Amino acid sequence: MTLADRLARAKRERVDSTTQDAAESLSGAAPARQKRRTTDPFAELKRTVHASLLEALGPKLYDARMTQSELETKVRSTLQEVLSREETPLTVSDRTRISQDIADDILGYGPLEPFLRDAEVTEVMVNGPHSIYIERAGRITPVDAGFTDEAHLRRTIEKIVARVGRRVDEASPMVDARLPDGSRVNAVVPPLALDGSLLTIRKFATDPYQIEDLISFGTVTRQVADFLYSCVAGRLNVLVSGGTGTGKTTTLNVLSSFIPAEERIVTIEDSAELQLHQEHVLRLETRPRNIEGRGEVTIRDLVRNSLRMRPDRIVVGEIRDAAALDMLQAMNTGHDGSICTVHANSPRDALARVETMVLMAGIELPIRAIREQVASALDLIVHLSRLKDGSRRITHITEVVGMEGDIITLQDLFVFDHSEGFDEDNRALGQLRSMGLRPKFLDQLAANNVKVDPSAFRMEIGRR
Repeated sequence: MTLADRLARAKRERVDSTTQDAAESLSGAAPARQKRRTTDPFAELKRTVHASLLEALGPKLYDARMTQSELETKVRSTLQEVLSREETPLTVSDRTRISQDIADDILGYGPLEPFLRDAEVTEVMVNGPHSIYIERAGRITPVDAGFTDEAHLRRTIEKIVARVGRRVDEASPMVDARLPDGSRVNAVVPPLALDGSLLTIRKFATDPYQIEDLISFGTVTRQVADFLYSCVAGRLNVLVSGGTGTGKTTTLNVLSSFIPAEERIVTIEDSAELQLHQEHVLRLETRPRNIEGRGEVTIRDLVRNSLRMRPDRIVVGEIRDAAALDMLQAMNTGHDGSICTVHANSPRDALARVETMVLMAGIELPIRAIREQVASALDLIVHLSRLKDGSRRITHITEVVGMEGDIITLQDLFVFDHSEGFDEDNRALGQLRSMGLRPKFLDQLAANNVKVDPSAFRMEIGRR
């Protein structure tokens, strides 16, 4: 065989191989997209011990008179008794691991417990029973853990949502809930989820972040933090915007902590997540419709009702529908100093989204009238972004100046400086820089006895 023949034959083999791989992918013969876990050698033993433990404890697991610590002590002691009766030879480490896994299943959320206890994990994502991803330091990575089967995952989801009085089933296959520590939970089950139930948990710190934490993380500079404190204390209406996972709720929580303790605060959320330390806080939470399709209470209903509760401040977790109109009305009718969040890619996009959500109310208003309401209601936009290195940063502090013709005028007071690039570890080096503009609301702050150092708006020499 000549060299030319051998080259032609090799080329045909490569083409045939590529065609075969494509055919296998289309037919489902390719490896599954979901990550497969290593088989647990103690799976059968765990099931046996788990069943024996449930049989031994019975109704005691649901005894309302027992505290959580008493229940945990009872479960662990009974678990040791059940394990001691097993004839399967186990090492000390295996026995400890099995005990912990079963205790997590009974008392907590099964294989998710180690990640919920880990303070460095900020998000847990379950993509079916055998695939779990976590976010740590802004990076998403798979982990070698999983549920026994789909039924095991469904039991865990139902345990989470039942604790906040919600349900999830084929008739209501999507649900938002929260854990006792305030962590946000979203679950989607079949038939909507095709490859098994999906569960996403956005963890909140046990001790809520304060402004000092955001400064240490590089989210905001000390200078800008002092300025934001003055804006909240001076009763400016603030809109916090950003994409998914950029830290809007954390920033909202920090800004809300600047509200003076003597004021009456009403918080309105889909799932109660805000953790305010002021004494006079009234927390409201929406309610989904029941199995008969009735009883739903929306953000808009709660915003309208809150106006009858004599609030000094209204804090809304997120505006995503026609509640935007009611929120603007509240800001324009004497409830200065209110704060809310919205999903958007930039400060200008945030205003466009608010306009769109006002139109969802079904009231035929001219665009100019809507924009006049927006320009009159909002004073400041705090925009967050998630950078390439996974860090969450405030990238714009923007003042809503007013109307010029039919356009809402904005001016950036502070903007994140991307020109400094990244270091050798791929971490962003930039920070917020003043644009050298004095905000027009300084007189409003002065009327509320809040002074702002004019040097805060001085542009650094060499920058423009």
